[in-house]
Amino acid sequence: MVTHKKKPIQAFHVVEDGHVTSPKGFTAGGVHTGLRKAVLDFGWIHSEIPATAAGVYTLNSFQAAPLKLTKRHVDKIRKIQTIVVNSSNANSCTGEDGMKKAQATVELTAKEKNIDEHLVAVASTGIIGVPLPFGPIKKGISYLNDPLYQKVTNFERAILTTDIETKHVAVELEIDSKTITIGGAAKGSGMIHPNMATMLAFITTDAAVDNESLEYALKSATNRTFNMVTVDGDSSTNDMVLALANGIQENLLLTKTHPQWNEFLAGFQYVCEKLAKAIARDGEGATKLIEVEVLGAKTVKAAQAVAKSVVSSNLVKAAMYGSDANWGRIISAIGYSNQKIEPERVEISIGDTIVVEKGVGIPFDEAAVILTLVKDEVKLSIDLQQGSRSAKAWGCDLTYDYIRINSSYRL
Repeated sequence: MVTHKKKPIQAFHVVEDGHVTSPKGFTAGGVHTGLRKAVLDFGWIHSEIPATAAGVYTLNSFQAAPLKLTKRHVDKIRKIQTIVVNSSNANSCTGEDGMKKAQATVELTAKEKNIDEHLVAVASTGIIGVPLPFGPIKKGISYLNDPLYQKVTNFERAILTTDIETKHVAVELEIDSKTITIGGAAKGSGMIHPNMATMLAFITTDAAVDNESLEYALKSATNRTFNMVTVDGDSSTNDMVLALANGIQENLLLTKTHPQWNEFLAGFQYVCEKLAKAIARDGEGATKLIEVEVLGAKTVKAAQAVAKSVVSSNLVKAAMYGSDANWGRIISAIGYSNQKIEPERVEISIGDTIVVEKGVGIPFDEAAVILTLVKDEVKLSIDLQQGSRSAKAWGCDLTYDYIRINSSYRL
């Protein structure tokens, strides 16, 4: 049996009902503009001062106009102060008209907030290929400074599409004797697959963080969290994670050489992981969150590949929906992960019950396993027994409701 590394001691604590505005200096809000029939559809996040910014973006070859423009702004000066987001319409595959409307959104937002245009990020989510109605966007921007609509819960609801639940979290930790907060909000429930997909996530912190180090933190956390989520195997055109650090707590600048860097990184990754798991849990039509943990891999990359292969398998997802302890589907997905597996070493557990040892099924209490599978959270553990590296991936079961939702998405 290969021994595995112990988890580091948690240096942060979770803020009860924490939000993207839990860090100091951030406000957020949202309104109904008419993009959707009756629910909030336009939201914003604003920092009192320009914040150090970093972003990661969908790998889909077709990238939407707002994403391209936001990436350009983040790359230009590494600072963002205001983010505006609309739901219902992705403003994707809309050609020159889409770019003009994204740029006009930036210009009007900058004017309303009295900031430089390059300090504005814009994001959109919704139907692809439909021209963006600009009247509602102008209406939404006109509310940016209205105190009646500065509610973080409004923002969380305004960015949703087929989501059922809002997704938010925050943690606190002590850095240089300063109370540092990291908050986050996200949307996403369908068209989700590793390598960024139909999801938007926003991470905020009142810590002072070096730009290069913030970018490292975001990419590192994304690789372990958002890129380890799958719902249906589809990747979209719009989606991104943006991180803002406004430095209002005036700690010593956090870099990878700061003595408490790893504590900050752990808190940052926790926020991303909680949002990623919330996205998987809220998968379209889903009834269960599935977590696949791979242990004993030679490399993290190998562990991630195996975990993603299993959690992405439609046969595994269907078995989870039916509470079927069919471990053959799990072992099959391990085998086609394109990793150098040694089958005679593999051990598989469903919940706390070992069902495969040395690559061979063993007798187990099926009734006990079914009691595990009927829960709304199911954990599958795979020990490759080849090394000391590990990874986790998250997904959901595949249900009849997924087809119902996606067969009439535009209606």
